[in-house]
Amino acid sequence: MYFCSDARVCTWDVGCLCGRVGAHWGAALACHPALEVRPRGTQGPTTQAACVRLLLPQVSLVVNVASACGFTDGHYRGLQQLQRDLGPRHFTVLAFPCNQFGQQEPDGDREIESFARRTYGVSFPMFSKVAVTGTGAHPAFKYLTQTSGKEPTWNFWKYLVAPDGKVVGAWDPTVSVEDIRPQITALVRKLILKKREDL
Repeated sequence: MYFCSDARVCTWDVGCLCGRVGAHWGAALACHPALEVRPRGTQGPTTQAACVRLLLPQVSLVVNVASACGFTDGHYRGLQQLQRDLGPRHFTVLAFPCNQFGQQEPDGDREIESFARRTYGVSFPMFSKVAVTGTGAHPAFKYLTQTSGKEPTWNFWKYLVAPDGKVVGAWDPTVSVEDIRPQITALVRKLILKKREDL
């Protein structure tokens, strides 16, 4: 299942997928009228009935990232290892740069992406920089906060989202990626088994 962003800009190199997800996560991430979600790394935006492609039904780990944080190195390495081990068919990391905590993500989108790809070889989607808390918070993070009951208080908060859009876990940056790997792996295995049953 997929979802559209009405009159938005599509820049994801895997193309546009339109449709609906049976949960508010899809609407929050791709259909909010004030939203411009633009995964980067492509040859330029396509302005049409612009769509943002999201890799659902998948397990997703949504993370607010920063380039100059004490948690940066360990988290980026752990996130890329997860993506390498579990993605891309059944799992993906969705990274949202944010400069709200300690001003530790001051650069522009291109510089942020270049740093992450060059330094850590990240292969997961990198979105444009957003706010994740407060009145100007990105709709996706408003949804994550409301449904999990946990609002980001620093960089590298991690939200585990099931294929149906439900938030099934949330962890602060003091919890390492390796610590939550068992929960993520279990959810991915459950998804794989369900897909096999559906065949």
